[in-house]
Amino acid sequence: MHAFTVHKGLVAPIDRENVDTDAIIPKQFLKSIKRSGFGPNLFDEWRYLDHGEPGQDPAARRPNPDFVLNQPRYRGASVLLARRNFGCGSSREHAPWAIEQFGFRALIAPSYADIFFNNCFKNGLLPIVLPELQVARLFEEVAAFVGYALTIDLERQRIVKPDGEELDFEVEPFRKQCLLGGLDDIGLTLRHADKIRAFEAERLLRRPWLANTPSMTTRT
Repeated sequence: MHAFTVHKGLVAPIDRENVDTDAIIPKQFLKSIKRSGFGPNLFDEWRYLDHGEPGQDPAARRPNPDFVLNQPRYRGASVLLARRNFGCGSSREHAPWAIEQFGFRALIAPSYADIFFNNCFKNGLLPIVLPELQVARLFEEVAAFVGYALTIDLERQRIVKPDGEELDFEVEPFRKQCLLGGLDDIGLTLRHADKIRAFEAERLLRRPWLANTPSMTTRT
């Protein structure tokens, strides 16, 4: 998982409330057994005019010119601005995978669905909660200024706007340290690899029969 320290990025607005995970990554793309390749299908039903299926070449499809992420001014955006209750619906972890693999590093919204919110932290995304009035003001400014970018400083828990105004945000300390260190659940476990190996070695000394693998016999 990539560490998150300070990030400056172009902002793309998704001006809808209650965006659910099926809109973020439609159900047909959950067939994949990999954890990669979901970025091209982020918001698939909104980004394209034709129906998408796994394995299609995005270059051969018909993009929706009216959808925000297809507009040239938002190309390369890495901060997603959303309305309340973003990420509601089913608990699919594919949703934050698709957002991160598209190129986003942070989200800003008044509120998120709980499971989606937790899954973001586990996948290197920073979901920031701001008051609704501040989010509404950001929507206005993003619409008014082409190239609108924000600087997000996780250590200071602060967003810096283009005019220098600063917005503070809260983040749970444990989640903050995981993002700063680039640690997902596996990374947290591997920090104790020496203790795990020592425990396994000591257990094997006390119970050597655990090293024996039962043989499989075939009856004829």
